[in-house]
Amino acid sequence: MSTTSAPPSRARLPLPQRASTRPAWLPVWSKPAAMRAVRATVVVPGLFALTYEVVGDLQLATFTAFGGFATLVMASFGGRRRDKLLAHLGLAVASSVLLVIGTAVSPSPLLATLVTVPVVFGVLFAGIAGPNAASASTAALLAYVLPATSSAAMTTIPARLEGWWLASIVGTAAVLLFSPRLPGQQLRAAAAASARALAAQLDAALHGDISPAHREVSIEAKHQLLAAFTATPYRPTGLATADQALDSLVGLLEWCTSVINDSLHEYRDLSHIDDVDRELLTDTAAALRDVAALISDQPAQPNLDKLEQSLAASAVHMEQLCQSSDGYTDAVHLSFHARTAAVAAHTAMADALIAAHRADPSIVSGGRRRWYGAPEIAESERRLARFSAAASVVSRHASLRSVWFLNSVRGAVALAVAIAVADATGVQHGFWVVLGTLSVLRTNAASTGATALRALLGTVVGFVIGALLLLVIGTSAGALWTALPVAVLVAAYAPGVLPFAAGQAAFTVVVSVLFNLLVPVGWQIGVVRIEDVAIGCAVSLVVGVLFWPRGAGSLVADDLADAFRAGGAYLSDAAHWALGLREEAPTAISAITAGIRLDDAVRGFLAEQGAKRIPKENLWRLSAGALRARLTAHSLAGLPHPELAPDPMRVMLGDLAAQLAAWYDHLASRLDRTDHGTVPILSPPEFQLPTTPDGPSVPDLSWTLWVGEHLRHVTLRLNELVEPAGTVAAQRHRPWWR
Repeated sequence: MSTTSAPPSRARLPLPQRASTRPAWLPVWSKPAAMRAVRATVVVPGLFALTYEVVGDLQLATFTAFGGFATLVMASFGGRRRDKLLAHLGLAVASSVLLVIGTAVSPSPLLATLVTVPVVFGVLFAGIAGPNAASASTAALLAYVLPATSSAAMTTIPARLEGWWLASIVGTAAVLLFSPRLPGQQLRAAAAASARALAAQLDAALHGDISPAHREVSIEAKHQLLAAFTATPYRPTGLATADQALDSLVGLLEWCTSVINDSLHEYRDLSHIDDVDRELLTDTAAALRDVAALISDQPAQPNLDKLEQSLAASAVHMEQLCQSSDGYTDAVHLSFHARTAAVAAHTAMADALIAAHRADPSIVSGGRRRWYGAPEIAESERRLARFSAAASVVSRHASLRSVWFLNSVRGAVALAVAIAVADATGVQHGFWVVLGTLSVLRTNAASTGATALRALLGTVVGFVIGALLLLVIGTSAGALWTALPVAVLVAAYAPGVLPFAAGQAAFTVVVSVLFNLLVPVGWQIGVVRIEDVAIGCAVSLVVGVLFWPRGAGSLVADDLADAFRAGGAYLSDAAHWALGLREEAPTAISAITAGIRLDDAVRGFLAEQGAKRIPKENLWRLSAGALRARLTAHSLAGLPHPELAPDPMRVMLGDLAAQLAAWYDHLASRLDRTDHGTVPILSPPEFQLPTTPDGPSVPDLSWTLWVGEHLRHVTLRLNELVEPAGTVAAQRHRPWWR
């Protein structure tokens, strides 16, 4: 028989954070930030001194300094040492290409403006490849905007490339030698802890231990896993097969936690259940322990066949039960819970094998079908699988529903306008106009405006501090060389730890010291930076108002609507397939695509600064509802397809599935404003599990009842979505500036 398989959870639920009473301006201790600051303090001033004082090449020194800042401060790569090495190598290569392009277009402002649009869009949109690509975008753009706004002959390219590569090589070595624990390792540790907690919870229930402490441990482990996964505005995994498996595993463990806790809520003591179900749950617990061992790189001998045999035995047991007996429906109900947990654990073990690089080609191929909704690929085509997956991701994000696409368009237009404005106004350092635009451009106009004010405030404060510093120490080389490491230390520690304005102030001090070492002009360089940053902030604010002023807040609602529509349609198709009312197998591509976009929209929304127009609690609840519909549909799609004539019970369940799809579609119409609120949200469909028919045995009755259990569990949670959807719909009708 076929077994069900739960898909990866793409739209994760961010965890509510405890309110903090710490003032926003108060510095906090961060070990990763401290290590980053130490690396930058040693490398950047040291390389700048070598290239400027010893070699005496101005172009070499300038690009060494900014290349070091880009490599050590702006870029932050995760993964193992090999992953970091490859990421830094990729950044160096991409930056080299961008540096050459920027230098080539710099003599013509018109050409620079036109070329900036596709270049910046490509760099920003490439962030869909994973966290390392996303983290590298600002650093790579620095390699383009610095030469593009500093007109120079093509003969300067070798010196500029030498400076950037020198900074890249030394900076990469510093990162590899002196780095904190990696986010990817933390995610693996959290996944392993979650799997172990679930295994322990199942073992305890099977031995009659009903202490609530086991549930609390598994729930807390799930929270820690989600906290590690949602800690960044992009997924902490990339497009590589092992990364996609880890991404999928997080969702499966989240789903396992929900399934196991729902089951133990109804069956707290599993010590007296049927032997077949006991064996199935015992093997499920063993599979979860193997998942923990695999993901932790510990010795393990995972046995997928053993769990598959237990699943098959469970199906045979259901077929042999007497349908007219009093306990038949209860037995099907318990079997439904046991099988759902077992299938989720089975799929989690498959993903853990892939993530641990221990899976055979058939398991990898099955994983790709679950992640992307793609058909089976032939053995001869496996070499093209990675390229096919990348193309699939690109196509899914090439849409106005994608946060990545809209942000890339906005960023490209904003930087192109900044270059044009810098040329038209004739400012002394057009680079700072463009950098000011880039630093404050956010996904909505309100956040951009607030950030622009902070940027100006920080720049003014930095100017005052830098001016006072220069007045005290003067412009002598010795004093400036002494001040530079201190300024770099603060500026490198600031990102993500100190307030945005403090980071701007620290960077302004670095600029004042750095440029006075090159050309001693005193405090006036700070005035120039204030003027340029003000222009850049104005450009960013105007573009933010004209392009996508609502930001990710509106896109979250649109992507929620897409997720509910696609999930509801998938749920209906899968139910009809499992009931034998549909001949064509259901496809998950639309639902998976909508889930991926929703995940990115949620992350983009939470990353926006300023007050949230959509209450977070409502967003979490709606995201959970969309996720539940998609996971339930995928589970149904894995049930056997009966080749039987429809009977009244199957037809009734098929009608209920269609009602669910219609209800999800109506809910979606409120979220994306296709329904303008003239019709109230419908009440969820009424559900009653069909009674076991009297008389002769009905073929495949257990499968039919399992379909009913799936639909019942979805229907019981629909009321939770009504109020949050109404709140989000009301917010969509408000002007963006309110």
